[in-house]
Amino acid sequence: MKKIFVPVLAVSFTFALVASAQMRPPTSPAGINAALTKLFGEITAFSAKADVQVLGKDQKEKVSTPMNFALLDNKMRVEIDMTQMKNKDVPAAAAASMKQLGMDRIISITRPDKKATHIIFPGLQSYVNLPLSKEDAEMFEKDPKIEKTALGKETIDGHPCVKNKIVITDANGQKDEAILWNATDLKGFPVQIQTKEKDDIVMLRYKDVKLIRPDAKEFETPASFKEYGDVQALMQGVMMKMIGNGGAPAQ
Repeated sequence: MKKIFVPVLAVSFTFALVASAQMRPPTSPAGINAALTKLFGEITAFSAKADVQVLGKDQKEKVSTPMNFALLDNKMRVEIDMTQMKNKDVPAAAAASMKQLGMDRIISITRPDKKATHIIFPGLQSYVNLPLSKEDAEMFEKDPKIEKTALGKETIDGHPCVKNKIVITDANGQKDEAILWNATDLKGFPVQIQTKEKDDIVMLRYKDVKLIRPDAKEFETPASFKEYGDVQALMQGVMMKMIGNGGAPAQ
């Protein structure tokens, strides 16, 4: 189910490239969030930490990163620290460059009610406003067909789980698959999710799960932050600030 996780990693990877002066806009993570919210079933609000790992066909790690997740109804918040991300395709200096620019911490907030995704850079006190496409917006509004098949029982991080194969069919008839480990002691919360992207296996494991409604303020952009319409405009703003500071990164 490539819609769920790979775009999130693509966003991180793209911003690393941006830091290396390869100026291209990020893939919108809206598709992931729309598909991912469907896997939580009746759980509409939670907060948790997560580890994401991408394994190649040789079972060797290609990408890994910790993330912070929060869900409030259809709104989703994902926070990434680029200095903690491991990616064999990203130059070692990329994370250091992003930190120097104030772009190492990235928060993605998807708001279907506003038909937008906000990519926030706290270090820059700025954010990029990305409108949702019509297709992405409809993914949140429509309930897909979900088929579940039990595969057995396993224990993940001390949680007794039912391992399930999930097949999601959207309104256009497209099918995507995932394997979920639903924890019976957490109201069926999927503490581990496995998907496949071409020859790669993508694993997401949740921990420190709190099944309570997170603060609604976590899904808002700070009023004092500057809004940009795309990444190029943001980077231009960063460069102008650096020029104004005599070449030093904006503080």
